Formats: sequence, structure tokens, C-alpha cells
Amino acid sequence: MARRLLSAISAATAALLAPAAVLVAPAATAQAAPAGDRDVTAVLFEWKFSSVARACTDSLGPAGYGFVQVSPPQEHIQGGQWWTSYQPVSYRIAGRLGDRAAFRSMVDTCHAAGVKVVVDSVINHMAAGDGTGTGGTAYRKYDYPGLYSGADMDDCRAEVTDYRNRGNVQNCELVGLADLDTGEEYVRTKIAGFLNDLLSLGVDGFRIDAAKHMPATDLAAIKGKLSDPGAYWKHEAIHGEGEAVSPGEYLGTGDVQEFRYGRGLKQVFTGGGRLADLKNFGAGWGFMESGKSAVFVDNHDTERVGDTLNYKAGSAYTLAHVFMLAWPYGAPDVHSGYEWTDKNAGPPGGGQVNACGADGWKCQHSWREISSMVGLRNTAKGQPVTGWWDNGGSQIAFGRGDRAYVALNHEGSPLTRTFQTALAAGDYCDVQSGRPVTVDGSGRFTATLAPGTAVALHAGARDCKAPTVESGASFGVRATTQYGQNIHVTGDLPALGNWNPAAAPKLDPAAYPVWKLDVRLPAGTSFSYKYVRKDAAGNVTWESGPNRTATIPPTGLLPLTDTWRD
Repeated sequence: MARRLLSAISAATAALLAPAAVLVAPAATAQAAPAGDRDVTAVLFEWKFSSVARACTDSLGPAGYGFVQVSPPQEHIQGGQWWTSYQPVSYRIAGRLGDRAAFRSMVDTCHAAGVKVVVDSVINHMAAGDGTGTGGTAYRKYDYPGLYSGADMDDCRAEVTDYRNRGNVQNCELVGLADLDTGEEYVRTKIAGFLNDLLSLGVDGFRIDAAKHMPATDLAAIKGKLSDPGAYWKHEAIHGEGEAVSPGEYLGTGDVQEFRYGRGLKQVFTGGGRLADLKNFGAGWGFMESGKSAVFVDNHDTERVGDTLNYKAGSAYTLAHVFMLAWPYGAPDVHSGYEWTDKNAGPPGGGQVNACGADGWKCQHSWREISSMVGLRNTAKGQPVTGWWDNGGSQIAFGRGDRAYVALNHEGSPLTRTFQTALAAGDYCDVQSGRPVTVDGSGRFTATLAPGTAVALHAGARDCKAPTVESGASFGVRATTQYGQNIHVTGDLPALGNWNPAAAPKLDPAAYPVWKLDVRLPAGTSFSYKYVRKDAAGNVTWESGPNRTATIPPTGLLPLTDTWRD
């Protein structure tokens, strides 16, 4: 506080010597939402920068994602837990996810793939405790050599305990972390220097972690010091009923994450609600305005504390993403992380993603049900919701003008219906299943949706041509399931998960009760396999009997027509 006190004295002296004036926080040019037609961000939580670069080239760019968000890059405390990344020791790029060279290479690679880069930025606080950081910096709480000392911290050295007290929220320590005095000019300059360094490496924007624990005027002043004051900002400001600090206070410097969105989806999909209630989802539910809101089904915090859905929720989770990406509210984030039972567990392999589905990496951004909807959202940009239909329960359908149409079945029985769309007549690809659909001259098509599935058509996907599979297996198994269950195939090959049900690829239920999947495998490969049934809680049931066996022919797909063995 010493520097802040001196600044206050200087300001008071200046006020005595100058005409009266009104002090106004520096005006920052706020970019309300990610620019362009691609407003979906893939949040690759705790991925190494080299793995992020590969994902930009292999999946994010081709799918149409506009942004990738990476985890905090700065030096942090040591430890295997994920939250160590959120305890800075210095502002050098020297965390577990990669060094400066790897970070720069990642940014360049993602830009080449047409994907912009957002950095999760921790600027509210520094680390607690003492030790040596991931980059070799020795530190103690309130003493970070060459960067900050106790004079740069807020006076309150107690933890935040009262969210109805603004001073307690913004001047005290979040879970005991050293709280920076962001009202101090020196601190603002150091933070801006850190962000400017990232901008110099090509970064396009920032997620501001723990934003509500810093006054909005302080953040505006920091943003005003950036080399690009119009850089995209996304504030983490969690809504809490009756709290002293409102998320709306931060709209002047960028988007604000609308946490009520994810909570609302959980209420509808698993909390006894109805999908029919989503007809006015967004501002109609009292949320912030669409053009200023960043939305998500889940993030790294909410998936662990149960505030929202998470990957363990089965088809409810994927359908919630289908809805979010089809619905014209906010700028969507797609969380992409890893399996966990210990809520503190850090990333497998220190963040190295060798393959999606392996080593516990979930890679939600690449799931067909989710990634296919990014293209639909891009195609439908700017189009209103049209032709809403619901059955009064949890079967719904709606269009996006004449550009797209989506139907969802979140009930326990199939939905067969002739849907009325505004689409032009002709052939389309249902991007959820990869199967062709024909829209007639009146804009209608007929489809059957199995429980827990969706149909999604858009003008940018008029046929279902897919890369030719030179050789492999075409799995097909007749298996009945209950709501929330899916059929997977596993076996003694990496492509089949190496007998690990957690890594077993899921079959497509579009032809239910027959589940299908084509898997590319080398010609001549002999392998063993079995089918497993998994429910939303992750429980696994293996089919009975001995392992099945097959050998891939020299060319083409080997058709496998099986029946589940009870």
C-alpha cells in the first residue's frame, strides 16, 4: 500500500494546485464479442502448448473454431494439481505447459490454421506460501523478486469471507492468495507489461481470472495501458444473488462470463426441467445481453464442484452443447479437458496430449456431436430463431432462418416426426450422424431421433461425403439401451482403446437399435474386440461371452454384424 499512499498524496496535492476536475477511469475500447463469423472458443484446459498447436491444425481450424483458450502460461508454484497454474510466481512464460519458444510456436501455428489465441490470465493475485517456482524463481508470500513486494499488496491479509461486502471481496485474499493492489500505478504497469508481452507474441485476447475480485475501474485502467486496448477481454465474474459485486460492472471492458447460463442448462437437462422451457433462454431468463456474454456448458471449476453439467452426464452433456451451439445467445466456450475422480488432479502426462481418448484426455471439442455444431453456428450467424416446436416436454426443434435446423430428443422414447423448416429443398447432411436427409419442396423432412440424440442440418453441409476409409472395420451391433446409456467397442488395438473402456470409441445410435461405427485399421490386422455399455455415471457393463475376433481384408471395410450378448 505504500506506493498507493504516495500516489494518493500526489493526487491530493495536484488537486489543490489545479482547477476542479472529475476523475474518470481510462476509457478502453471494448470488443463486445470475438470478431468475425467464428465466435466459438475451444478451451483446451491444461494442454501443453505443443499439443494445442497440433489441435489447431488437426481439429480446431478444420471444424471452424474461431478461438482457442490456453491455460495460464506464467511461472507458477510447483505441484501436480491443476490449480498450481493459478498461483503465479513471476510473469515469465515458464510453467508446466511449455516455455516461451513453445508458446510463440503455438500462437503462430494456430494463426496459420485460422484460430485466434486467448490466454487465461491470472492478475488478481500471486502465490501463497514459499518455495521455488516452475521456472526456478525463489519466492515467499508477499515477496516475488524483481516483481512485487509486500508494499504492492492490499492491506487486508485475511481471506475473502463475505461476498455481500465489496471491500472484503476486492481487498482481501481469495483463498489465502497474496492479493495485488490493482489500484496502485506500479502494479497496474507491471500487469500491463505482462499482458503486452503476450500481445507481442501474437496473442489475440485474454480471459481475466477472478475479475470480480478487482474493481472494474482498476481493470479499465490496466486495459488502457495495453499496446492494443481493443484486445478481446472475457471477465470471470460469477453471478451471486445479493452479492455486492455485480458481473454487469465489467461490461465496459469486454465480455463477461454468464455463469447462470451453464447453471440453467443443468437445471433443464438434469434438474427436472423441460427443454420446452428453453424457448426464451438467455435475456428472457434474466441473463446479461447476448452481445456481451460469454457462455458455456461447463468450465474447469464448475465441472468439479457440480455447479453445471460435466462429461459424466452422458447424452445430457452432448445435447446441452448441441443446443448451446445452435442457439443465438452469447459467445460459446467449449471446455475440453480430462477425466478426473480426484477434483484436484492435474493434467495427465503434465499436459501432453498424445491422442484424444488416450490417457484420460476427453477432448470434448472434437466429439462429433459437438464439433459438427461449430460449422452450423458459423453458417447460421446472424439468423433469428424460427419455427420453434416442442412437445411440451423435452423434445424440441427450431430453425435459424433459412440457414439451419436442429431437433433434440431428451426423452426416453424415440421421436418420429415430419419437421417444418425454412431450408431450401434438396439434400443435406445430418451433421450429428453423418447420414443424408432430404428436405422436400415445402421445406419438410421426416426423421426418427433415438433417445438422447439430435438432428442438425445446415446450408453449409449439403452432402455427407467423408474421407474414404482405405481399410478397416465397419462395426454394427444390435443392442438395446436405457436412457443415458451408450454402446462402445473396445479391443486389443490402440484405435479400440486397448481394452480400456474409458478410451473405447462410442458407436453411433442413428440406426437404433443398431449401433454403428467405421474404424480405420491397417489391412491384414487381426484383432480381438468386445462391446461395452456405459451409462451417464460412467458405469460399464461388458457383454458376455468370449472375445470376438476379426481380420481386416486387403482393401475396403470389413462388415461386422453383431448382436449384444447378455
